[in-house]
Amino acid sequence: MTEKTRVLVVDDEPAILRFLKPALEANSYEIETAGTVADATKLIASKSPDIVVLDLGLPDGDGKDVIRRVREWSDVPIIILSARDREIEKIEALDLGADDFVNKPFGVGELLARMRTALRHHMQRKAETPVLEVGDFKIDSVRHQVSRAGEEVKLTPKEFELLSFLARHAGKVLTHKQILTAVWGPAHTEDTQYLRVYIGQIRQKVEQNPDDPKIITTEPGIGYRIAEN
Repeated sequence: MTEKTRVLVVDDEPAILRFLKPALEANSYEIETAGTVADATKLIASKSPDIVVLDLGLPDGDGKDVIRRVREWSDVPIIILSARDREIEKIEALDLGADDFVNKPFGVGELLARMRTALRHHMQRKAETPVLEVGDFKIDSVRHQVSRAGEEVKLTPKEFELLSFLARHAGKVLTHKQILTAVWGPAHTEDTQYLRVYIGQIRQKVEQNPDDPKIITTEPGIGYRIAEN
């Protein structure tokens, strides 16, 4: 018998929990629920779920407090599920370590897809494979080579570093701050125009139509997401 994936749903709205429970169970998830920051933190520590679906508005605090606390000791995938649609809220949650976000109201199909992606990335990070595959791309971090459908793509060292960082988190939204800090260092967290230039250069080399990118997509006002298989 296949072991079910364990998900912790953190939300204080009974209607959301009633809606999600049968949908998740039908897709072979084993569900735990929590309605507060305190309970969520305790359950993540004691139950070790495979993934967390987290609302930001909780009665005893902000869902970002859960991310902040949990990221001190766990890399469990966290999907934000929230009615807050301000860009700054999403950016703060992602910068703290959330893997993705889904806006309320939401479709179950989209949430399930985001969960599958986050779980897949988590397993890939644990495997620590030196060759990353994104679509028909292969990114070899040892040889510093990128190929598409078997053809080598010529990148500068900084372009390769940027593309590799995006690929290691394929499917995940990465904020401008996260990317700039990882690739250029903390002194460059505000250099978003600089980042846009490099993204544009990479798109010219890897996209079939750079004006309609399918591989590196923009999350307006937030950052970028690289596609995955």
